[in-house]
Amino acid sequence: MNVSSFASPVLSIRNLNIDALTPEGLKPVLREVDFDLANGETLCIAGESGSGKSVTSLAIMGLLPKASLRVTAGNILLGDRDLVKLSNRAMRSVRGGDIAMVFQEPMTSLNPVMSIGAQLTEAIREHQGNEDANAVAVRMLDAVQITDPARRLKQFPHELSGGMRQRVMIAMALSCRPKVLIADEPTTALDVTVQAQILKLMRELKTEFGTSIVLITHDMGVVAEMADRVLIMQGGRIIEGGPSLEIFHRPKERYTQQLLAAVPRLGAHAGTDGPPRVTSGTTAPLKPGAAPVMNVRDLTVSYGAPVSRFFKGKPPVQAVGGVSFDIMPGQTLGLVGESGSGKSTTGKAVLGLIAFTGGVMIDGQDISVLSHREMRPVRRFAQMIFQDPYASLDSRMAVGAAIAEPMVIHGIGNKSERQDRTAELLRRVGLTPDAASRYPHEFSGGQRQRICIARALALEPKLIVADESVAALDVSVRARVLDLMLELQETMGIAYLFISHDMAVVERMSHHVAVMRGGRIVETGTRRQIFENPTEDYTIQLIAAVPVPMPSAAVIGHPMRSGL
Repeated sequence: MNVSSFASPVLSIRNLNIDALTPEGLKPVLREVDFDLANGETLCIAGESGSGKSVTSLAIMGLLPKASLRVTAGNILLGDRDLVKLSNRAMRSVRGGDIAMVFQEPMTSLNPVMSIGAQLTEAIREHQGNEDANAVAVRMLDAVQITDPARRLKQFPHELSGGMRQRVMIAMALSCRPKVLIADEPTTALDVTVQAQILKLMRELKTEFGTSIVLITHDMGVVAEMADRVLIMQGGRIIEGGPSLEIFHRPKERYTQQLLAAVPRLGAHAGTDGPPRVTSGTTAPLKPGAAPVMNVRDLTVSYGAPVSRFFKGKPPVQAVGGVSFDIMPGQTLGLVGESGSGKSTTGKAVLGLIAFTGGVMIDGQDISVLSHREMRPVRRFAQMIFQDPYASLDSRMAVGAAIAEPMVIHGIGNKSERQDRTAELLRRVGLTPDAASRYPHEFSGGQRQRICIARALALEPKLIVADESVAALDVSVRARVLDLMLELQETMGIAYLFISHDMAVVERMSHHVAVMRGGRIVETGTRRQIFENPTEDYTIQLIAAVPVPMPSAAVIGHPMRSGL
């Protein structure tokens, strides 16, 4: 939709400058940000972490931390009011009433000790006075398609799924019918099917309530499906803007072109049996009759049991049941499914990190009968990369020491040899050896994930379990990390159990794919079989829900979606 078809702006940002307060003085964070938001428009602000997207949204809401960030120039105009000049007391009526915000992680935005109803009605009473807040709350939960809304009012955030919590946040944001809804990465942590539902819901609610939307995201597929107009940010500045079709089909700036080129596209590797090559060398073919590096048969994991003869606990809940698969040397098995399907539980169980029943063979050894001490040699063969690299690294330990630690535990080399090996691993993952003396907080998210990969490589494993290892990364950083993992597979013969809910990434990385639902594998096959000829309805639904990073394709249908 062309911006000219919209009415006059409901929100105008003029020459906005924001500085960070540092011991050395003011440091620029945002420079000369200037845009309008029209009535009934969805404006997407895209860019990588650190580009200034979220800082812009916080400035509009008047939520910048005063101790560290300051608006040094510019105006934020809502009608005839300049929000920059309003007091915090005056801004309270703007927040929720005129402008509402949905944050990326609903669990950190909702109060864990207050019921859903108490939190919804608090906002309604604050902005709508004595209206029947409970009735409005029920109507809003029904509007965001939450089942049994009256009962949900009595529940607490931890009793709802991630998708339902995000729906509650949207209901809360829209309960007072704001003129502007700011959604900051509202679907990043959601499964592909839940994401599709949330995006559809936002489009429907925009039509119903006449709300203008500012959608902040680094997912260009989401931008393609939602945006009327797009702004691209880099380094605290808007470097390009225009109608969605123009940005996707005729991007002018090199950075925008690189951003779009880095997006994994479902179906881009159709007709091929393995991941795209990223090195010029040759990979040794799989030997006939080669044994799997991992063999899993009837894996079952259950949680919960009676804790004593005086207290009868809840019956055990089966998280994973009857899971079986093989992983061949130098190949990748993609394990895909929604949250709660059992993917991560399976990944932890096959490395002996949680209790399980069934058979798991790693390098010919049945780990189900091994003690913790007996597992130590096995761990040299199989390593794990976790989703959150910052949580995986000890914040008090220098990066070099963290990478060398597995070598110390397994008695590999002397101090000098371990230092040399650490420097080599840092170079291997695209970092300089001087990074060894720095600490995790001094690196970006993508760099931290590279450090975790270097740590996993320290023992020269033949198998790596990668659990949502690129889910939180920006699109271009994610592309570089995936290329690194493919390069390591091609040059070192590493096999991966690649766990993800991102179907496009799984298609790019995998030789074989297993689809999980409700703790069980519902379909398995080669990459070509799963993505080009799926047989299970659930697999078809997962593929159909993937956002297509091209506006015209999102509108007229995508080849992978035909007939779905």
